[in-house]
Formats: sequence, C-alpha cells, structure tokens
Amino acid sequence: MKVINTDVLVVGAGPAGLTAAALLARSAIPSITVTKFGGTANAPRAHVTNMRAMEILRDLGIEDKIKARALPQELMGNQVFATSFSGKEFARMMTWGEGHDRKGEYKDSSPSAMCNIAQHTLEPIMLEAAKGFGADIRFNHEAIEIKQDEKGVTATIRQRKTGETYQVRAKYVIGCDGAKTLVGSQFEFDFQGKHGLGDAITVWIEADLSQYTQHRSGALFFVLTPGSKDILSIWTCVEPWNEWSTIFALDDQLKGEITEESVMERIRMAIGDPSIEVKIKKISDWSINHVWANQYRNGRAFIAGDAAHRHPPAGGLGSNTSIQDAYNLVWKLALVLKGQADESLLNSYNDERQPVGRAMVDRANRNIVEVFPFLGALGLEPGQTKAEGEAILEELLGGSELGSQRRGEMMEAMELMNHQFNALGFELGQRYQSTAVMNDGQPFPKYAEDPALHYQQTTHPGAHIPHVWLQSGTQYTSTLDLVSYDSFTLIVGAGGDDWIQAVNVVRKELPINLKVVKVGMGQDQYCDVLGHWAKRREVGDDGCVLVRPDRFVAWRCDKKSKNPNLDLLIAMKSILGL
Repeated sequence: MKVINTDVLVVGAGPAGLTAAALLARSAIPSITVTKFGGTANAPRAHVTNMRAMEILRDLGIEDKIKARALPQELMGNQVFATSFSGKEFARMMTWGEGHDRKGEYKDSSPSAMCNIAQHTLEPIMLEAAKGFGADIRFNHEAIEIKQDEKGVTATIRQRKTGETYQVRAKYVIGCDGAKTLVGSQFEFDFQGKHGLGDAITVWIEADLSQYTQHRSGALFFVLTPGSKDILSIWTCVEPWNEWSTIFALDDQLKGEITEESVMERIRMAIGDPSIEVKIKKISDWSINHVWANQYRNGRAFIAGDAAHRHPPAGGLGSNTSIQDAYNLVWKLALVLKGQADESLLNSYNDERQPVGRAMVDRANRNIVEVFPFLGALGLEPGQTKAEGEAILEELLGGSELGSQRRGEMMEAMELMNHQFNALGFELGQRYQSTAVMNDGQPFPKYAEDPALHYQQTTHPGAHIPHVWLQSGTQYTSTLDLVSYDSFTLIVGAGGDDWIQAVNVVRKELPINLKVVKVGMGQDQYCDVLGHWAKRREVGDDGCVLVRPDRFVAWRCDKKSKNPNLDLLIAMKSILGL
C-alpha cells in the first residue's frame, strides 16, 4: 500500500479543520487534511461569528472577504418576538451588542466586529485562504483506521470515488471530524455527558420576507404562534432577507413523518402571509447533546471542534470555539516540530482548551433552559387553541393588573436571555492556566461586573491581550496586530530599553522567533495617543508584557528588572518547556 509521509494529519475540514490546515500551511509545517465529504458545508449550519473568531480570521487575511458576504453586526441587533412575521410583535430585545447600553463596550473590546455568516458561505472563503497558503486538502478521502506508536500515527485513507486506499504516516493527528469522530473513537478519548436530550429539525428555505424584516433587521427572529403545533420556531437570517434557516422542535407527530408537506404547514403558519412564495432547500434533523471530552490529547492525537464538544446552537458558540481550538494548538505544534519547544508544550492545549469546551457545552445547554421563563411568562403552551392563545396574548398586552404583572415577568425573563445574546464576557474572556503561561505572582483581577455579560480586559498572564488603537505613522493599528502567529512579542514602554537588549540576548540563547515593540505616548513606532494602553497594560513604563503567538499573555513584569536578560530567558524557557 502506498505510504505518504507528513508531519500532521488533519481529519475533517469544517471550521476547526480548515483553520488548522491554513495555519499549518502558513507556518510551513507539512500536513495533509482529509475529509470524507465531497466539499465544504452544504447547508447554513453555524452562523454567528463572534469577535474572537473574527480576530483569527483577520489574522488569516480574510476578514474583509467575510465582511463582504456577511450580515454586519449593525444589522444583527433587533431580536423580534412575534406571533408570525406578518403578525403581532409583542416584544423585542437588542442583541449582539447593538443596544445603546452595550454598543460602546463591544466596539472597545476588539478591532474586529462580529457578523452573521452562514457556514456554507464561510467555509469556501476559509478553504481558499488555506489553499493560498499551500495547504493539501483532500475531499472525498475518508480516514477509515488510525493507529499510533511511539514515533507517530499511521492512518489508512480510502478515496471514496475510486475505492483505492493508501496510508498517511504523520507525527501527529488532529481530529476535527465532528461528533462521530473516528479519531476520538479509535484513540479512546473519554467523553462525559448525555446525548439525545431533545430532537429538532432545521429547515433551509428561500422566502422574501424583506417587508417584515428589513425595517427591524436582526440575525434571529422568534416566532410564537397561538394555536400552532410548535409554539416556538427560531428563524436565522442566511441571506438578507430572502434565505432563512429555521429551527422547529421535533415533536412525536413530526418525528414520524418529516416531509416537505408537513414542514411547509409549519413554515406558512410562522410567516403568516399566504402570498409569500416559499421554497424548501434542505431539511436536517439533529439532537440536543450535552457532551464534552475529558481530555483533548491522547499521545500523538488531538481532538478539536465538535469532536471535542457537542452542544446545541443556542448562543452561536460552536464554530467560534472550534476555530479557537485550532488557533490554540497549531502554533504549539509548529514550535515542537521545528525543535523550538519541548514536546511537553503540547499538554497545554488540553489544559487550556478543555475547560473552555466544557464551559461552552454547559452554557449552550443553559441558554435553552433560560428561554423557558420567557415562555412561561408569555403563557403560550402546546395544545391550546388559536383562540385561547390569542386571549392569553391579549391579556398580556392589556391594561389589567395581571397583564402588567406578566409583562414585568416577561421583561425580567428577557434580561436573563442577555446571557445568551449579549454575552461579551463569555465569548471573549477566557483565562488560561497551564505550563504555557508563567504567572507573575499576582492573582487574576476580580471581576467588576457579571463576567458572562462583560469582558474585563487585563494583561494578567493567561488572559488575551487587551485591544487598544495605536497611531503608527498615519494609520491606526490595534495592539492585537502587533503580534505575529510565528513569533512571541514583547511589548515594552518608554523605559523599556533594557528589555529590548534582553530580547537580543534571548534570541542568541534560544532558537525562537521573538520580537519587541515599544508602545507609549510620544513613541515613534506605536504611539499610545489616547493613553488607553497605559490604562490597560497594568505594568509601568519600564515593565513589559510578553505575548504568545495566539495573542494570549504568556508573562509580564510590572517594573524595571535588576536582571532583565535572566528574567526574560527564564520566562521563555518555562513557557517552551526547555
């Protein structure tokens, strides 16, 4: 059997796999990516792409291409609750940071805005970028068996069109192959949680609903129709405003016969306007899972994305977490494979991302539960007649004391849903603890506000580098853009000349890419014209902040060091496991 040798085998080419393939190719790491599917995603699937994921796509050079195809953040905000698209609107909330009370905070947190882009539109852009870096991505090539030994992994690959098989011999394998992961199964990764907590279908349709949505644009539209079989359906904008991805709970009646006719009845009731032409493009059924892997590494095998964490789409966390998994892992693999770090560095992938994945699974399932108080306050239930449901809504919106009380309960329940739809802190505020972070002896700062809702920026080791706009010549540059994925970056202030000299010393001692930038008010290279970096850096002018390739802080020193050469060398060796 033919054997192909490479450094890394990536199994799966969804958001995690494509991110890994692109980063490996750009890092000049030989790799092969295989997937049993014939192409990229064939349905909308994931759609909300948060700011942390957009920062990674920005780093890959495709942010502008994505923005050109996406529903921008400023059009994502209105989340309407109505009896149908053409029916009565009884509530609305501002989501994804578009409320006046949150907009400034979102804008201040990142150089990148979130957007709404369907997975089948996003993946081809990611694929093009990966191929542009030289990635070897093979569609219709299915991994059917993978084994590991002390020196590497051996995978048997079947070309699905011809039936021919060959082997790939690699030093490491990354399983990005979804919930039915072959890598997770054959390497006996341990999973916890429960599958099949509920069933649902997603229906991808064409229907021009611009007359009902354009003036109150949003990424999601909640339909709660009195007397309907479903009570609740959730409509996601795929293409404004004529393509939609619609979620219905899969009740026993529908479970027995999922047909276009049975689904179309629900769609037409939710639209409420019989004159609207509707075309069903695809129907997909799926289950609600609450499952996570206990470890993300087993020897020479790693898992990422849905292979490691499985949860419902509530909150739009899945693809975002998957992209970030790959971004955390690949720079570490690159350093180890280039002989610039000890193999023990790879353990930090599990230590950093497994707790994040577990939290994402819990949060996504909790997001579903936290919709129930809203439904309870509304009073609509399955089995009610249309007249009964309309009477309940009339009381809710009327002038009675009971109606006023119920409206108060409804508004309180909507505040709870901010943890799903305005969860800036949860999306951006991951804090890592691992050997790839060297603590400075200080605890993480206490949260000043709800950590799920609000992102508290800090340079504490293990936190993501804060975003600040700096003046560079005639251009504005984010502090995030000072960092390169192929090197560590030491940020120093006006009094940081000793640290600059230390960087030169460490470069001679270690085979590592390490660059230094001077940031501060009045500095020629990067001018902190507004003084915002001085407020957020949490170190003095003669201190420093060491940032990893993935833009997380690796170490910092808050003041002038007696021996900066030694301090920086110790920090770098500790982080690299040398």
